[in-house]
Amino acid sequence: MSYSFDALSPADFEDLTRDLIGRHLSVRFEAFGPGPDGGMDGRHAGGGTTILQAKHYRLSDFTSLARTMTRERRAIDALFPERYLLATSRPLSPGNKDALAAIIGTSLRSTGDIFGEGDLKHLLRTYPEIEKAHIKLWLSSTAVLERVLHAATHNFTKLTEQDIRAKLKVYAENPSFKSGRDILEKQRVLIISGPPGVGKTTLSEMLCYAYLGDHWELVVIRSLEEGFAQIDDSRRQIFLFDDFLGRIALDERALSNQDSDLARFISRVRRTPTARFVLTTRAYIYEQAKLLSEALSDTKLNVSRYLLDVGIYTRRIRARILYNHLIVMGVPEAHIAALIEAGAIKTIVDHIHYNPRIIEWMTEPDRLDTIASEDYPAEFIEILDHPERIWDKAFRTHIPRRCQHLLIAMFLCSEFGAEIDDVQEVFAGIHPVLCCRYGIASGPKDFEDALRTLEGSFVAIANGTINYVNPSVRDYLARYLNDVPLLIAIAAGVPTFQAASHLQDHFKTQKNRSTAEAAAFAGSFTGLCGPALARDIWKRQRHDRSSLRLYELAYVDRIELLLEWWRASGNQIFLRGAETIASTKAFRSWSDGRKLPLLLSRLRGKRNMKTLTDALENSLAALITNSPDPDDIDRVLSAAEPLQAKLPATLFSAIDEAIMSMIADLPDNLGHIDSESTLEDWSDRVKKLGRRVGASEAMIDAAEAAILCRLDEVRETEATPSAASFTGSDDENDDDQFDDVELANLFAPLAHSDDEA
Repeated sequence: MSYSFDALSPADFEDLTRDLIGRHLSVRFEAFGPGPDGGMDGRHAGGGTTILQAKHYRLSDFTSLARTMTRERRAIDALFPERYLLATSRPLSPGNKDALAAIIGTSLRSTGDIFGEGDLKHLLRTYPEIEKAHIKLWLSSTAVLERVLHAATHNFTKLTEQDIRAKLKVYAENPSFKSGRDILEKQRVLIISGPPGVGKTTLSEMLCYAYLGDHWELVVIRSLEEGFAQIDDSRRQIFLFDDFLGRIALDERALSNQDSDLARFISRVRRTPTARFVLTTRAYIYEQAKLLSEALSDTKLNVSRYLLDVGIYTRRIRARILYNHLIVMGVPEAHIAALIEAGAIKTIVDHIHYNPRIIEWMTEPDRLDTIASEDYPAEFIEILDHPERIWDKAFRTHIPRRCQHLLIAMFLCSEFGAEIDDVQEVFAGIHPVLCCRYGIASGPKDFEDALRTLEGSFVAIANGTINYVNPSVRDYLARYLNDVPLLIAIAAGVPTFQAASHLQDHFKTQKNRSTAEAAAFAGSFTGLCGPALARDIWKRQRHDRSSLRLYELAYVDRIELLLEWWRASGNQIFLRGAETIASTKAFRSWSDGRKLPLLLSRLRGKRNMKTLTDALENSLAALITNSPDPDDIDRVLSAAEPLQAKLPATLFSAIDEAIMSMIADLPDNLGHIDSESTLEDWSDRVKKLGRRVGASEAMIDAAEAAILCRLDEVRETEATPSAASFTGSDDENDDDQFDDVELANLFAPLAHSDDEA
């Protein structure tokens, strides 16, 4: 395998050489911080003292290395080591080694104790487990990186080799990676929890990159329905659901609709040896969700065994994140020296608002061009003291209103990035309304101009999708949009129910909103009571017209929104809109089956609701009749049974008839099922449902036999179960104190540009 040490910082390289040469010599080296350490990066003191020193020098020539070793000769002699070892990422010729041996002196047993680039690569081939424990090195190898690039471009926004290498360089390896990997391999499900900005998404991406490098397929999902649709037992798949409980605030309605689906999908993955599932969520949202969700708090589901909290970085990892960014982002030596001389390094690392996003922001080259080196420490600490200022000045004063409106349109689209077409549709709805409301000129090219202005500063664009350049932009907008009059103005232009739902959820977070304001806000959505009522849930992919993507709210969700606006505003147009959807649309089991019985039970017998409830009853009956799968019928039945007293008897008669038809027709309806666990579920459901309706043993046996036959066919094509081959490192101990001396030693070499550590 072709290895490159370029992704490693000097500190990363020292960690690698301690592990690699220690494995080669069958000793364990104690770690010492880089910097003015008296010539030590590692020391082994068993039966004598062996000193290991690592010199990265990937960008310097041999002359620089020789000059540094000449300066350090006195420090080496003062240590009186029995054996001195030198490791460098520089390629070394025999002549180079002879020259270094002469400089180092008698502490060096032979030139064999000098390890150059070629020697280290040979040891990596000899001890491949060391390579796979150092994830940055393993992922940056040519073969692995090519696999990651090929697969990642189909799931993340389009990535280049430069993008991935940049992420690897700033990533600070820490025990969370191995802990996450171990949970995934043991449980097959991992929930990464923590406060905003602590690296949940970074950790999830690194895990996904590692699985990609290990020949797994990555499936990034935005809904559980997508997960159910794409899971395939014949392939090794890792699913990623980033911020699955919502980036800003918990959507109680959405959670109540999907929590049991979450339990089902987790169960599906856990019974599939070739599947892994990674979810991320903000810690405070997860804790709130447990209070609201029976599925998340279910002791049988036992979500805690999948949970990894990355909310607390050790001091060493905080320091390494800052250290990596200072190196990789090319922060000028004068700026780094100013941080060190002002004592700002310790203040930054220990700051209560320490956050990798702020570290990234304050080390970007464009930002540093506007900050004098002597002002850098104060500016850095000022942003940590007041993190909300990161985006505020740029948003309010540096970009025109059309750009602000585009960012607001993105806020109303998917939290995980959105198709440019979708953002443009929302922008086209709200931009003219806001311009009219606030007396701003607008033009036909405003969207294109705004997109061009924002790209690279506020947003990233790739593969026809658009996302905030950093999640903290969305966090900032959530605070900026805490303005009830502005939300009322935006509501008047929202063109889709999906965007309206996001805006509605945000409006509910506004404190001290009056009844009149709630009525005005609800009344502003009348524009959605036209063609938008009939818009399909699905939309064709922009670059693949043969495939569809989830686009709009499910029909039950639209009806609930319309009824909410009707109650708040008193405007009958919303009730009429709900009736139109109920009487004209074909409801779907997967999106509406669980919610439709509940909605119907709430509305039956209420004043002014007969037209709506009659239409809903007819729609529910049609949904049941057209549901050929056990999952579809069971989904409706499990929602309806607890509400039997509030639902019409005819509904349950229709369910019983559908069950009988499903069992009779099942042998002819199995060809599309390619999941062993799904077929096993169906076997259980056929027995349960068959007993409910008194189906004959012959009918049930025939269905069972067909399922078993299909199971045998599926098992022949299943992927071979295998564990991930990479491991990650867990060298750091919980009692690792990483004192001020070690902190100072880590950063001291960065203020000297003549040589590398």
